[in-house]
Amino acid sequence: MMPFRLGLTVLLTTLVLDQASKLGLYFGTDLVLTQPWHLTSFADFVVVWNRGISYGLFQQDGGLGRWILVAVSVAASVGMIVWMRRAASRLLAAALGLIAGGAIGNAIDRAAYGAVFDFVHLHAGAWSWYVFNVADAAIVAGVIGLLLDSLIPVRRPRDEAPPAGV
Repeated sequence: MMPFRLGLTVLLTTLVLDQASKLGLYFGTDLVLTQPWHLTSFADFVVVWNRGISYGLFQQDGGLGRWILVAVSVAASVGMIVWMRRAASRLLAAALGLIAGGAIGNAIDRAAYGAVFDFVHLHAGAWSWYVFNVADAAIVAGVIGLLLDSLIPVRRPRDEAPPAGV
């Protein structure tokens, strides 16, 4: 599969999984009324409406801030898709697809509800991680993919000379 096609497939899969998990939990269960759901000794499902960005930073209570965050998410996603179109590696394209799919998923929440629906809470003893969703996990995985891709040497055809000075 060509890198761009793989990236688009990853983007769409991420978006569908993110929205299906959010809509299924919020509208298809009584999580809102019966939270927290203790899944394991270290993981719960809870309902948190995040009006900010990652880790709850830059909370936006007004309409202007909400739409600015939607616009930034959409612009970043468009940039990722343009970059994905030029991606030479499947890893890079998949990583960009994860980030763009996650950003679009969270932008849909913000546009529809004014906040992002987060529901996974990881914890151990007194330690507590922020509450997140599938889109957030995909964005983190995508960033890790970008870092890994940047560490892989670029392959050149054998007959291509290296750049001058190398």
